[in-house]
Amino acid sequence: MENEFAKVMSERTDEELIKIVTVERERYNTTAIEAADAEVEKRNIDTSEFVKIREKATAEKEQKQKVDSNVVGSGIRFVNLLIDFIVWLVLAFIISFVIGLFVQPTDQGMISLIGYILIFGTFIAYYAIMEIKFQKTIGKFVTKTKVVKMNGEKPIDGDIMTRTFCRLIPFDRLSFLFVKNGIHDFLSKTKVVKDNVE
Repeated sequence: MENEFAKVMSERTDEELIKIVTVERERYNTTAIEAADAEVEKRNIDTSEFVKIREKATAEKEQKQKVDSNVVGSGIRFVNLLIDFIVWLVLAFIISFVIGLFVQPTDQGMISLIGYILIFGTFIAYYAIMEIKFQKTIGKFVTKTKVVKMNGEKPIDGDIMTRTFCRLIPFDRLSFLFVKNGIHDFLSKTKVVKDNVE
């Protein structure tokens, strides 16, 4: 009877197979490893590649473990939330005050529209600008934390924008109280870690 994993392993790339039979070996059962070994042999993959791929995969695994061990807990996330909420409210108030000096609409609908634009605009601008520029908000400066990608690298602007807009999802603010990575972290593939992580 043919190994049940033979087809699955035949669809893997050479690099994936090498990772499976080297650094990820403990994650697979014996039958899967046998299928991967057989596929490596069948393809006649140059074993000199094993060393380079193993070293790269080991370095990636160590970096991921380092990042994971520095992910901050719910308490610090809550402090970040409180500080950033206060800063955002102050910013929104100041901007509203300044705009109110120059624009004084009489229509109640227009006043409501301007209010919503100011509330959401300052919210999005605050988080997006701070995290794109510094990888942190005022709250994160205070708690000495920052935003990183899952592998510890600096997030690109698109990651931060996704993260920022995902904050508008209802109950997002409560999600980090139950798990280390809240909804906006999960969807943007980012984490908040202690600032000493490279």
